[in-house]
Amino acid sequence: MANLNKVMLIGRLTRDPEAIQVRGSNAGSKFGFAVNNRKLNQDTQQWEEVPVFIDGEIWNRGENSKQGDRFLQTVRKGQQIFIEGHLKMDQWDDKNGGGKRSKLVVVVENFQYLDAREGGAGNGSGMGEPMAHAARPAAAPAARSAPPARSYAPANDDYDSGMSAPPGRSGGGNEDDIPF
Repeated sequence: MANLNKVMLIGRLTRDPEAIQVRGSNAGSKFGFAVNNRKLNQDTQQWEEVPVFIDGEIWNRGENSKQGDRFLQTVRKGQQIFIEGHLKMDQWDDKNGGGKRSKLVVVVENFQYLDAREGGAGNGSGMGEPMAHAARPAAAPAARSAPPARSYAPANDDYDSGMSAPPGRSGGGNEDDIPF
């Protein structure tokens, strides 16, 4: 029997990322994420947005083993991002009720900024990571700017699900075909 554990979501952060500490140092970030599902209201016959709230975590791996730190420093509550990863089941004992508790968490392997960043030119660390901390002009409400040249997009070339491929990737369409 074949297995596949792959998650690809576009949504917004519901809270600022928090550092995950392991043995006294930052090992990654955890965050809240929300996506909208649409459903038809049977009473009004109108489509409604129904939010789905998801917990996520991203670890220090990838480029220079600092992907979790970069996420912590560059994304904020309300920002729209694309995330790709897999599901993990967290389980723990409830201290108050005494029973077992569990939840699904998205473990992010790649991410891409979808909103233009406002203001700030960095985190003051002086690490000099181009594009990750560079200020980008805010996009006008009717037009979106293209994703940064250094993006954290899916690693496979089969990425096309109706949208144009991220810059530098193969796939149908062009950047003007992005549906958001």
